[in-house]
Amino acid sequence: MSGGANNNHHLKIVLVIPENRFRQRLVEICHRLPAEVEESASLNQLASANSLKNAVLVLAADSGSNRKLPLVIKQLKKSYPRLSVIVLTPAAAADQYLRPLEENLIDFLCPRNNLLAIFSALRAEVQRRQLKLENEYYLKNLTKLKLEHSRHIRKMLELEEIYDTTVENLMTALDLRDVETFGHSRTVSKYSQVLAEVLGIRDQAILDNIRKGALLHDIGKIAIPDSILKKPGPLTPVEWEKIKLHPTLGYGLIKEMKLLKEVGNIILYHHEKYDGSGYPRGLKKEEIPLEARIFALADALDAITSHRPYRPEQDFLTARQEIVNHAGTQFDPLVVEAFCALELDRWERIRFETTRLLPSFEEYHRLAKLKNE
Repeated sequence: MSGGANNNHHLKIVLVIPENRFRQRLVEICHRLPAEVEESASLNQLASANSLKNAVLVLAADSGSNRKLPLVIKQLKKSYPRLSVIVLTPAAAADQYLRPLEENLIDFLCPRNNLLAIFSALRAEVQRRQLKLENEYYLKNLTKLKLEHSRHIRKMLELEEIYDTTVENLMTALDLRDVETFGHSRTVSKYSQVLAEVLGIRDQAILDNIRKGALLHDIGKIAIPDSILKKPGPLTPVEWEKIKLHPTLGYGLIKEMKLLKEVGNIILYHHEKYDGSGYPRGLKKEEIPLEARIFALADALDAITSHRPYRPEQDFLTARQEIVNHAGTQFDPLVVEAFCALELDRWERIRFETTRLLPSFEEYHRLAKLKNE
C-alpha cells in the first residue's frame, strides 16, 4: 500500500481500562502491533473526539456498566463507522453480551485479565483492518489492480497463516490448563471431519471450518478458574452455571476470525442437544447448525472412550451402543446413522493416529515453556 493510503487510515488501539498493572502489561504487548496506542481510564478522558475515528477500542466492562454499555457502544459505532470494539468482561457477565455480539455491536468478547486471549483478538482485528484497507485501496485504484494482484494474494496467504497460528496459540493455552482433556481437541477434530465426509460434505472450505471449530470448541474454558475447571469432586450449582458460560465466552473470543459463521457455530452450540435440553440456547433438531450436531457426537465418542478420574475408559463397542441409545435425544439420528456406517476399527485408528505422537502432559508443559523463552 502506498504511503498516502497509510496516512489517510492510520490505525489506533484505544485502551479504556482503569489504570493498574494489567493495563501497563497490555500497553506493552499492544506496542508489538502496527498501530498507535492511546490509553485512558474512561471514554470521557480521551485525548480528543477523533481518537475513535479509525480505532480498535478495548473497553473494560464491570458489573455496574453491563446494562448501559451496549447502548453506549451502539452510539459510538453510529458516530464512528470504522470503530471496532473489544469488550473485556468477567466470566459471570459474558452471557449479557451474546446479543450485542450477534448484532455486531461488539467485535470481540474477551475474558478480563487474560492477556493471551486479548492479544490474539487484537492481532486478528489489526490484521483484518489492514487487509480491509488494502482492499479499499485497490478498489480506488483500478488501473493498478493487475500490478498489485500478486502482492494481494500473498497478503491473503499471510493472513491465513496468521489465523492458523492464532488457532494453535489458543489450543496451546487450553492444553496447558487441563491434563484431563489434553490432546482431546485433535481427536474430536478428526472425528468431526470424517463424520462430515460420511454425511456427504465435500467442500474443502467447509471441512476446514469444521476442523478449526472442533479444535477451538472449548477455548472459552481458558476464562474459567482452575478451582472450578480442575475440581476433583462434584461441582456446586453455582460452579456448574459458570462452566456453562464457556461456549459464550469462546464465541466472543473468536467472533471476528476468518470464516466466523461456521467456526463460531461449533464453539457456541456444541453443548446443544437434539431434543432441546442443551445450552446455552436450548435449540433443538435442525435449529442446531449441522456442524454443531456433527461435533456433539464426535465429542461424546472421545469422552466415552477416554479415561476420567471418576471412571475408566470404555471400549468403542460400548461407546457406539451408548450413542445409539441417545439418538433423537442427545444426538441427531442422521449423524448417528453416519457414525454407525463405518466400522469401529476406523474410529479406533483415528484415536490412535491423533494421540500416539503426543508428548506427555508434563513434557508438553516443558516444551511450551522453552518455546516462549
